[in-house]
Amino acid sequence: MTGRITLTSEGAIARVTLSHPGKLNAMSRAMWREMKTVFDGIHLSSDYRCVVLAGEGDAFCAGGDISEYPDFRFDENALRQFHEGEVWGGLKAMLDCDIPIVAQISGACIGAGLEIASCCDLRIAGEGAKFGAPIAKLGFPMAPREAEVVARAAGDVTVREMLFEAAVLTAAEMKSRGFLTRVTPDAGVAAEAAASAARIAELSPQAARLNKRTLRSVSAGAGTLAQAYRYANSAEHREGIAAFLEKRPARF
Repeated sequence: MTGRITLTSEGAIARVTLSHPGKLNAMSRAMWREMKTVFDGIHLSSDYRCVVLAGEGDAFCAGGDISEYPDFRFDENALRQFHEGEVWGGLKAMLDCDIPIVAQISGACIGAGLEIASCCDLRIAGEGAKFGAPIAKLGFPMAPREAEVVARAAGDVTVREMLFEAAVLTAAEMKSRGFLTRVTPDAGVAAEAAASAARIAELSPQAARLNKRTLRSVSAGAGTLAQAYRYANSAEHREGIAAFLEKRPARF
């Protein structure tokens, strides 16, 4: 069993589940490839307005599947292909996805799990969730692109603490450092993530997509002015303004 990424849907909300039974949903190489396929498909679909990403059972994701590591990690070219091809392929597909992604985090959010959560737009965690990247214990560093993503989401101070001290932090600590959107009792994480997704799905999908593109451009230091106002004559723009003036809910 190499684990799997599953995609289900409830109306306009997609649900992506990390599943690797017996390994706290640790990411195998096959799962990274599936992650890219799933999020490339979501990005191109007009069926979805929000994605909820969760781990199966009581964990989000406890890292990479270390049982696979001896097969490739000791060869430089194979290691580069793993990180720059498979891992970054999955993470970049998430980052490039124009649909808002809500992370539903329970239990372990470690290593690869932290990287995946860092690619989500909103992060909702249970009080018992744990966060870290203690890979120094395994004798290797975080890959450059992955470190950049985590540092941007969690902050430079936090990622240095995790990498240099192998620190594992609580949900309360990660909330105080700005990584988490909300922290709930463990039993309420799924309901809170679903409620967040429902709120997003009720709003303009066009606005959500455009906001994600703008935020990507801002993060990359790229200009956005040339295409920033092309939505002017769009149906959703007209409907949103008309609904406000007519004192009724907008129908997106």
